[in-house]
Amino acid sequence: MIPYSKQTIDEDDIQSVVDALRSSHLTQGSRVHDFEQAICKLTTANYAVAVNSGTSALHIACLALGVGPQDCVWTSPLSFVASSNCALYCGASVDFIDVEIKTGNIDLNVLADKLATAKVNNSLPKVVIPVHLCGRPCDLEKLRALSIEYGFKIIEDACHALGATYMSSSIGSGLYSDISVFSFHAVKNITTAEGGIAVTSNREMADKMRLISSHGITKSPDSFVNENEGQWYHEQQLLGFNYRMNELSAALGLSQLNKFSDFQIKRQRAVDYYKNKLSDVCDWLGNNDPVVISANHLFVIQVDRKKRKSLFETLRNNNVWVQLHYMNIASQPFYQQLGFNAQEYPNTSRVSEQSISLPLYPNITTDEQDIVIALIKQELCS
Repeated sequence: MIPYSKQTIDEDDIQSVVDALRSSHLTQGSRVHDFEQAICKLTTANYAVAVNSGTSALHIACLALGVGPQDCVWTSPLSFVASSNCALYCGASVDFIDVEIKTGNIDLNVLADKLATAKVNNSLPKVVIPVHLCGRPCDLEKLRALSIEYGFKIIEDACHALGATYMSSSIGSGLYSDISVFSFHAVKNITTAEGGIAVTSNREMADKMRLISSHGITKSPDSFVNENEGQWYHEQQLLGFNYRMNELSAALGLSQLNKFSDFQIKRQRAVDYYKNKLSDVCDWLGNNDPVVISANHLFVIQVDRKKRKSLFETLRNNNVWVQLHYMNIASQPFYQQLGFNAQEYPNTSRVSEQSISLPLYPNITTDEQDIVIALIKQELCS
């Protein structure tokens, strides 16, 4: 079987985890801190808070920005449901911005029009969460300008975008947003098995996220509200969660980062091969933009919706385990119960109904890609 994605694990990764298992700390040791520092170096962020999933990172980012029951968060309906669920976890409401046909990222012209209307209606969002779909950054400069004009905060859902750049700056640098969030799920560009991280250039936000991710408890004397009674003393200062990353995950992440550049070179090579071989039969999400370098987390082709189902079935029947990224969130039963209608986001529906994510991972071979390509051409050209 050729999967749509899979982790790349070698003996160095295994040894790194074994070393962590044999150490004195399985949780709350030095490896998590070292991993946070390594991600800061990669992204040029000032601060990082490692947690147990990208979803947890989105949640603590919303909470750190004060999202609550009276607020609304806007995001893309073409994403994994965590991008919108994180606002609901905070008791806030959520709304969606339709996407661009070419990239699948939020359409900033639609956003600008929606913001202008919301200003008149006194219903502006507290936070906007752009999703860098497939690892391709959206137009952050334009988004930042809108945030200044309308007063909302920005959380980049960069769960696909570790290693991507915009205007020569790393995604996560903090130049255009308040917080950026990455995922290290097994199929992401590096993995910690499960895990995520929130990065920011704001010390206060970082401290708040760290507190939230560890039960709301601090052992730092500099942060105590009451008098320090001794070395045993600690304070719960807010209602937090147990979202901490463990040492085993951090150890794996540190080892994976040693190979990250090689992973990205191989991903780019595989993407280029697909584009070269498939350019005469189908389109794909993404356009040529010199200010953007994608992380190439996914390679999503666009085919006629009437042919999509048969092509999907042909590929899977031949052990090519393609996937869909993503269904329109507004079409999900839970969101329909909240009053959302998928037809209100026609571009999202169109992109979703035409999408197939092809196998893409660092160690995919050209022979495996040729099998995928031949099946696609056989189905679409017959």
